[in-house]
Amino acid sequence: MAAVMRRVVCIFMWLSVCQVSGAFIPNELNRTLQNLMQHYKISNQDFFNQKPVFPREPLKGNAELKMVYMYGVLEEYEKLLGNMLKQLPTPSPQLATSGTRTASLSASDEIRSNLMKVLSKMQELKRNNYKEQAALLEQLRKLEDIEVGNFKVQSKALSELTWIYEEASSLADDKRRRRRRRRQTRTRLHQQA
Repeated sequence: MAAVMRRVVCIFMWLSVCQVSGAFIPNELNRTLQNLMQHYKISNQDFFNQKPVFPREPLKGNAELKMVYMYGVLEEYEKLLGNMLKQLPTPSPQLATSGTRTASLSASDEIRSNLMKVLSKMQELKRNNYKEQAALLEQLRKLEDIEVGNFKVQSKALSELTWIYEEASSLADDKRRRRRRRRQTRTRLHQQA
């Protein structure tokens, strides 16, 4: 009996330690999304066409790359939701009946309200959890603005290439060394066991 209780306690402890990380979609946001999906309903053939809007393949890399990718996805969602809001008819004026506002919203007002809730949550998530990724993507966008056809830029870029090449090589070597160390550690652990 004591052995069974010990196992139950161990399993309970293991489950409490290994629980899901706590990231979840709040019930209110989930309900709001369900309501919006009813309005923006498409055919099953279009919905299940094996072509997701945001591919999941980039999520198989390391955590840093996932964070950068997810920041980009959140930015695109912000643009998408903003576009959806612009496509709605202009909000209807609030009607007053005997000095009080009516509680009922028109369908487009309700959709607008739901889109605003989702947009607000997306912006909050991005603002609170993806500051470093925002800075990185801003730096990457600045790289797109480099005038590659400009002779002066070409000359300066050539002079900076040695530093850039050394830095890029060093980063790649560090990554290889870390992988090698992990592999060696795993090998040693398997040999000791």
